[in-house]
Amino acid sequence: MIGGFTGLTLGSVATDVQVHDTSFVVAHFHYIIFGGMGFSFFAGIHYWFPKMFGRMYNNTLAYIGCAVIFIGFNLLYFPQFIIGIQGMPRRYFDYLPQFQTGHQISTIGGFILFIGLIIMVYNLIYHAKKGEKAPANPWHGVTLEWQIPSPPSHENFEVIPEIKGKPYIFGNNNNNK
Repeated sequence: MIGGFTGLTLGSVATDVQVHDTSFVVAHFHYIIFGGMGFSFFAGIHYWFPKMFGRMYNNTLAYIGCAVIFIGFNLLYFPQFIIGIQGMPRRYFDYLPQFQTGHQISTIGGFILFIGLIIMVYNLIYHAKKGEKAPANPWHGVTLEWQIPSPPSHENFEVIPEIKGKPYIFGNNNNNK
């Protein structure tokens, strides 16, 4: 949402004149791309991990990694909104002393984000090889892909599945006709 709302700022001529080509634009871009697409990608990897590898990752480590990534991401990019509003141009290798605090906070956030990414990648790689065997349906999904073993066989289904219920009826009710 932050990336979307800051897009409104950049779409208004009155405010875009102030923040055009500043660190504000950098922060907006990264909130849209990494905040929107990156976090969704990581969530998708974690959701499909048991189906892809037939193994479970460590949930506690996944929660810790997610929290560290979230904190690091916000510490890295949110100060750039502030220094962008203050007039810090983008693509400068050097900056005035008035922007130092924002850059230092962003640097600390970058290291924290990196540590969170290492935790997440370690958790996934280690448990892809040595994790506990995943049940066929660890999330109790009712869609077809979760009704076959994990990881799936080459052709997915031995026989064509017979659909006996309506789609998108979620829960444990098997009589959802």
